[in-house]
Amino acid sequence: MAVFDHKAFLKTLSTEPGVYRMYDDEHQVIYVGKAKNLKKRVSSYFRANIPDSKTRVLVSNICSIEVTLTNTETEALLLENNLIKKYQPRYNILLRDDKSYPYIFLSGHKHPRLAFHRGARKYKGEYFGPFPSSAAVSESLRLMQKIFPVRQCEDAYYRARSRPCLQYQLKRCSAPCVGKVSDEEYLDQVDLVRQFLNGKSQQVIAKLVARMETASMALNFELAAKYRDQIALLRQMQEQQSVAGNFAEMDVIGFVQQNGLVAIHMLMIREHKVLGTKTYFPKVPKDSLEDEILTSFIGQYYLSGGTNSRIAKEIILPFTIHAQQELADALSEVAQRKVLFRAQVRSERAQYLALANKNAANSIAVKQSAQDSINKRYALLKEALQVSDIQRMECFDISHTMGENTVASCVVFDSQGPNNKEYRRYNVTGITPGDDYAAMDFALNKRYAKLQDETKVPDVIFIDGGKGQLGRAEAFFADWPLDKLPLLVGVAKGTSRKPGLETLLIDGGRRTVNLDSDSPALHLIQHIRDESHRFAIAGHRNKRQKQRTQSVLEEIEGVGLKRRQALLKYLGGMQGVKAASIHQLKQVPGISPKTAEKIFNHLHDKA
Repeated sequence: MAVFDHKAFLKTLSTEPGVYRMYDDEHQVIYVGKAKNLKKRVSSYFRANIPDSKTRVLVSNICSIEVTLTNTETEALLLENNLIKKYQPRYNILLRDDKSYPYIFLSGHKHPRLAFHRGARKYKGEYFGPFPSSAAVSESLRLMQKIFPVRQCEDAYYRARSRPCLQYQLKRCSAPCVGKVSDEEYLDQVDLVRQFLNGKSQQVIAKLVARMETASMALNFELAAKYRDQIALLRQMQEQQSVAGNFAEMDVIGFVQQNGLVAIHMLMIREHKVLGTKTYFPKVPKDSLEDEILTSFIGQYYLSGGTNSRIAKEIILPFTIHAQQELADALSEVAQRKVLFRAQVRSERAQYLALANKNAANSIAVKQSAQDSINKRYALLKEALQVSDIQRMECFDISHTMGENTVASCVVFDSQGPNNKEYRRYNVTGITPGDDYAAMDFALNKRYAKLQDETKVPDVIFIDGGKGQLGRAEAFFADWPLDKLPLLVGVAKGTSRKPGLETLLIDGGRRTVNLDSDSPALHLIQHIRDESHRFAIAGHRNKRQKQRTQSVLEEIEGVGLKRRQALLKYLGGMQGVKAASIHQLKQVPGISPKTAEKIFNHLHDKA
């Protein structure tokens, strides 16, 4: 490995704020850091006596350093967290649970729709949240459907309506799709939803009370009763969610480091309500200090998610950290309002902190117990399969309906259990419908044909099927170019297909292994097999549902939304369009003779 000339590098380094990236001899980013003074911070890594063993190991692996200057320290903090998220350096503290948070989405349509949203904000509209879990979003949407008659249906369903659906009969939607409510009235309800989601539930109730009284004075008792019911439901919802707390907006961070694990528990309080809780287990390099772990977590949690709405006005810390004021200033600048950190707390704040710490400790205990169970299962599986080590296992399954929409799944288990990030689905094409053997060939080629990294080669590959499926897998690996060769195991169901009666087929079925139904090793195999089955079926159903909900007219070039609506309206639905002649299609407003011929040919080719 080439020796890094740090003295020559430090002479050229700026004293301005910025971010530095350290690389190893393979030019992989191994550490990302930020500094108010780059020269001073980077120089500290090359002192004569470094007490921290982790830093000594890091420095010994440095082959080059690159820096990026920024205008301010806050810009450096934001860039640092973005780069950590991008490169996942092995010497940084990594927040592994990096799923985007779920939000409630209010669309920007003429008649806005309320919906669950997770992921990139590519649709026009407003996003409210984040919520701690998808269950919290679903429950909020369910309750709001009872209070505010705003549509939650899919756009395709909304566009296709010619009469009110069941939600209108249940008084959970005002049916704007068929004009059962004026645009003004509907948008008024949408505005109430917007205020409610912004935490202004008391203002919403006050408005509804005033309207109820006005309607009552005007002897419009039906309208007054409607407002009364809305008010009652809103107050009931408040009672269900309220806690005996005096703080409107606060995040409480619990922290426990024990037996090589770190658990950080977030308690989220908004509008005097406990919105939810969530525990994180960041990936922590050996010998990392508590201060370093918590500082890195706060930066990644609040600054790497692409949203500022999750930053609470007050954040309760389990202990004081060195960068406390620096982080507070950065979060205040990003949130465009004052953000306070508190570490030494009393009374109600201390009770919340004790609860968060208690949950963090409990999470570590549960995780260690689960890991002990996983380790036992792996040890027994190694013994059953007669292999020396199992660090990575993969399992394949095929799902289709009568040969249509075939999807192959591949799930991955490592030493920690399921590794969801490594899961893959493959849309199987170019085979005879229903040919599961060909589908297995397709999946194996997609998965392994271009694989060069031996660390990605599994120790064991499970094939959900009998000798035929296993034979296809063995044929694929017959000319395997890499040194590491996986053990292929077929998982054949018993004659009754009941769990616990599976037979393991090895060496093309020449060797069989039958495990006891209560064997932890068999339970592990059933887990990975069932997971591959679930993942394949979910992909198949999604593909089938997409095919069902997509109109055949959407496939025709030049036939946009307005022309589709005109066709369906003029000819009485899709059946009428399919039965129409070219002459009848030409009579539809906006459909030219050439377009009519194109539509007719497309529909009849499909048939």
